[in-house]
Amino acid sequence: MVDCHMPDDELFASPKSRTVALVLAFFLGVFGAHRFYTGKTGSAVLQLCTFGGLGLWWLYDLVLVGSGSFRDAEGRLVSSWEPESDHLVTSGTAASILDELDALRAEVGELHERVEFTERLLADPSHRTANPD
Repeated sequence: MVDCHMPDDELFASPKSRTVALVLAFFLGVFGAHRFYTGKTGSAVLQLCTFGGLGLWWLYDLVLVGSGSFRDAEGRLVSSWEPESDHLVTSGTAASILDELDALRAEVGELHERVEFTERLLADPSHRTANPD
């Protein structure tokens, strides 16, 4: 069953870089640096105090970041390898997608009207030209 409340991960990816998070997790993961980077300060402090959950939590996070399954503080996947990319994440993007969808709807409506007009012309026998045969 599909969860209707989960946002599309591709559309709402985190603006944080997976490369930066992976490097931070690898070198400073026991101190929670990658969690501080992604905005998870509460668990980052906990990870700092426990030295990465005695290494187990650090290793788990390292696998998650490396596989692209790690999420930021807002629940968005940290999946982009590019640093701080703003692909499909900015607030204006959703509005631009909706604007583009409205423009496409208008074009389809106009095409529908033209097809109906053409069908009416073809169905009307008074507009047909006499056959010269």
